[in-house]
Formats: sequence, C-alpha cells, structure tokens
Amino acid sequence: MNKTYLALLAYLIVCIVWGSTYLAIRIGVQDIPFLLFAGLRFTIAGAIMLTVARLCGWAFPSSWKDYRALAIVGLLLLFGGNGLVCWAEQWLDSSLTALLIATVPLFMATIQNLLPGGPRIGRLGWLGLFIGFAGVASLVHPTTHVGTDILPAMIGVLAASLLWAIGSVYSSRRVVTGAMLTGVGVQMLVAGICLCGVAIINGDTSLAGASPESLWALLYLIFIGSLLAYSAFMYMLKVLPPAKAGTYAYVNPVVAVALGALILKEPVTLETVLAAAVILVGVVLVQTSKIAPAPETVVEEPVAAHKAQA
Repeated sequence: MNKTYLALLAYLIVCIVWGSTYLAIRIGVQDIPFLLFAGLRFTIAGAIMLTVARLCGWAFPSSWKDYRALAIVGLLLLFGGNGLVCWAEQWLDSSLTALLIATVPLFMATIQNLLPGGPRIGRLGWLGLFIGFAGVASLVHPTTHVGTDILPAMIGVLAASLLWAIGSVYSSRRVVTGAMLTGVGVQMLVAGICLCGVAIINGDTSLAGASPESLWALLYLIFIGSLLAYSAFMYMLKVLPPAKAGTYAYVNPVVAVALGALILKEPVTLETVLAAAVILVGVVLVQTSKIAPAPETVVEEPVAAHKAQA
C-alpha cells in the first residue's frame, strides 16, 4: 500500500474513530463510575504505549523538566478535559457533547491572541469567534432543549474545551525530548493514575455493576480510540499538509451526531443542527484567518499533545 492510500486510511481512522469516542464514553459511564472508567482507559493505554516504546527503542524524555511538561499537558487535556467529558456524558447525549467540544479552536484562538508571540487572527477570524460563540449560546440556551437539567453538564463540556485549549497552547510553547508517541504515553499514564487515585478517594472502585456493553466501550477506547487512533494521527501529521490534516476536526462532530442518532437514538432537532452549523462556520473562519506571529518571534514545537478526547 503506497503512502497516498495509507494517508487516506489514517485520515479516515482519525475522523471516524475520534468521532465515535463520544458514543463509547456515553455507553461506558452509564454503568461504570466515570472516574474509574476514564482512569482505567488512560492508565492501561499509557502503560501499553510506553511498553511498546521501550520494546521498539523509541526515545524517552531525557530530563525531569520534560516529564513535568508532559505531565502538565496530560493533566489539562486528559485528567481535566476528558474527565469532565466523562462526567458530563452521564446526562448529556454524545452528539451534543461532540458539538460543544468543536469549540476548542475558538478557545485556542482567543487564548493565543491574549499571549505574546502567538499566531493572530484577522478580521474574518474575529467575526468567526463572534459567530462561533453565538452558536454556542444558541446551543446551550434552555429553549433549544427540553428542560434545563443538562445545563451544568453542558457548562462542564465547555470547561473541558477550555482546558483542552489551554493544554494545547501550553504544549505549543514547550519543547521536550523523546519520541512523540512516548510523550503521549507519559501524558496518558499520568492522567490515568490521577483519575484512578481520585476514584479510589471517592470510593468509585467497583466494576460489579458494569454491563458487557460498558466493558466493550472501555476496551474500544483503550485499543481503538487511544492506541490505534493516536498512531494514525501521528502518521497523518507526517504525510499530510497541516491544513488538510486539521480538517478532521470538522468531521468528528458530524460522525458523532450520526452515530448517536443511529445507535443510541439520540434526538437531532432542527435547532441543534442550526446551532452546530453556526459553530462550525465560526471555527472554519477562525482556522482559515490565522496570521503568523512577527518574524522575530519563535514559537517552539509542541509537546507531544493533542485533544486526546476523546
């Protein structure tokens, strides 16, 4: 198989698998305590990835400073971000969660514009921010949904988006040694151990009530959502231009909505579709209007991090 087909396969894996992770989380947290569910996922996936890294001879970080940077990113993206998503999906439909997570680029653009030396956005970008956040306001408005009992969960997902944005911006300003996937393994393991630790403190340590569906969802997230999709994502970044590779973020919410409707029979209302379209239009405008920082500013390569969702 040549590189073109491999790149297409990697792209499809990232689009479909990461779009499906919201469905798997929704299924899993119905029977397994959300802290234990997320903790087991990342602890096992991180341990497997680091074991493979050691066996394959991939480089590990060379200093504790590098491990600290990776740990911070893991805590922001996975412990905080993914932990909040797992908490919220106890009440929130997977499709609605995915649409709210689509706001990550909006938060990132806002943060980057507040920090020195980061990429800026032009006028269309500012228009995109306004449009995108207007779509969010419409999506979380009580009239868009029956009742307001899911409002705290929606706010929790938006908080997760903010944490992912902070973690992503932080990672873009840090350089660490070691292989990219090794760094991802460190992030997963740190976040997983912390999530399991909080689960133990909270007394959420039993799998006794877990259904076969929730256990299959956990296994899917470990081996497909984390290990396979991350490997495909890293390969995709190597062989595709960033502008093309980044379009997966527009596909993930569509996949999540389709799977939620087909498998869990989640309702898809006209109001939700319109709000989602407004958010995605805003994201596209922001992403396509970024202006590079001044020539004298050096933006470092990212710490092996991504919105690991997922």
